[in-house]
Amino acid sequence: MNLAPQFNEFSNDEDNKSSLARRFYLYQKERFPVLGHGILVASFSFSAIAYSRICRGAEGFVPLSTYLVGIFTTITLFLLVRIFDEFKDAADDAAYRKELPVPRGLVSLKELGILGIIIAILQGIVNLYFFPKILIIYGFIIAYLCLMGKEFFVAEWLKKHQFWYVTSHMFIIPFIDIYASGLDWLLGGLSAPAGLLFFFAVSYMNGIVLEVGRKIKTPENEKEGVLSYTKILGANKAVVFWLFLLLATLSLSIAASWFAGYGLVVFSVLAGVFVICALPALLFLKNKTKKLAKMIEYASALWTIAMYLSLGGGPMITKLWFH
Repeated sequence: MNLAPQFNEFSNDEDNKSSLARRFYLYQKERFPVLGHGILVASFSFSAIAYSRICRGAEGFVPLSTYLVGIFTTITLFLLVRIFDEFKDAADDAAYRKELPVPRGLVSLKELGILGIIIAILQGIVNLYFFPKILIIYGFIIAYLCLMGKEFFVAEWLKKHQFWYVTSHMFIIPFIDIYASGLDWLLGGLSAPAGLLFFFAVSYMNGIVLEVGRKIKTPENEKEGVLSYTKILGANKAVVFWLFLLLATLSLSIAASWFAGYGLVVFSVLAGVFVICALPALLFLKNKTKKLAKMIEYASALWTIAMYLSLGGGPMITKLWFH
């Protein structure tokens, strides 16, 4: 694998020759917007902790310092996922997605590798200092991430079997969820509440909903060498598959709500969000436009945020506000 900077017709000399700090800023802006992802992951972590506490009937929230360390770890874990993907997809990106930062020479794989090592060291030090009990979960996540980076040593087979590729890689999301929720139950010296199994299942399915939703394309937007589910399954089947994933996630979220003791309000919110998010897909079945394809991608993101807020964030904020 070539770790040196690359250059092509999309290269911008001014950007490529700028300072390392500016190049990393431009990279994150394009591939991992820290602010946007930070808000999403902070909500993700808050909801996982909140759901755990609600399930076991605990009062209040975890200490702010615990939550802040948890946010740092979860955000940087997702950044590591992005960096590992850059290495994993390097050959395909160089051939088919030359406009991306690495192929056009904005940053090199060597620089991203060094950044990844620094992040992992900082994560280890911070977690060892604040709560060493959780290092086992953290270590497992890093080990699984390394296996993902190596495509579980069956890269060619996974490339030919997209279903197993997606299902194997999406486990990283509930594993990070286990870390986040563990900031409550594990640090409290307790067993994980049973309802968390459904919460983790919702997280897993959310990842697949996002993955499929962002890869539904109109025929004119298909690219050679770039995977899409409309290309694999056909437009109608891909959208129906996405709707099925949405419905499966809704069922799991209802089960998670039941375990947490939520009432009719949360069930109604879940059903309402399902209808809103399903609408672009139903319209796309009749009129396959670029705008509706993009709306399915946005609906996938809305669905994910709504699931976390409904299952953990919203109920916890309500409890803290009124008590």
